[in-house]
Amino acid sequence: VQLQASGGGLVQAGESLRLSCAASGFVFSNNDMGWYRQVPGKERELVARIMSGSTTNCEDSVKGRFIISRDNAKSTLYLHLNSLKPEDTAVYYCNALVQPHWGTFVPLFGWGQGTLVTVSS
Repeated sequence: VQLQASGGGLVQAGESLRLSCAASGFVFSNNDMGWYRQVPGKERELVARIMSGSTTNCEDSVKGRFIISRDNAKSTLYLHLNSLKPEDTAVYYCNALVQPHWGTFVPLFGWGQGTLVTVSS
């Protein structure tokens, strides 16, 4: 399994970015997928998820600003980051998700390459 995120960079507050995650080694279209982010010294957090049927959900901190989407034909996951804030600065990762308990999502695979997003004020 490979999960390779890309598209990060240095932007100013209020600007936008689009992250991509190229997935391989598993049946992408059959899996729920998610974007995580991690700030040094803190735990990795799930910020957006998209089900195999394309239902989406975002955490409150990014709701209305981030949009998650997927292209099953390309086995690629996207995250559109709009109206970026300095507190969005983090390394962003993607992973497939499993739901061991209703409402609880955990990563299915090991972590691949993340992409750094830095937002200046």
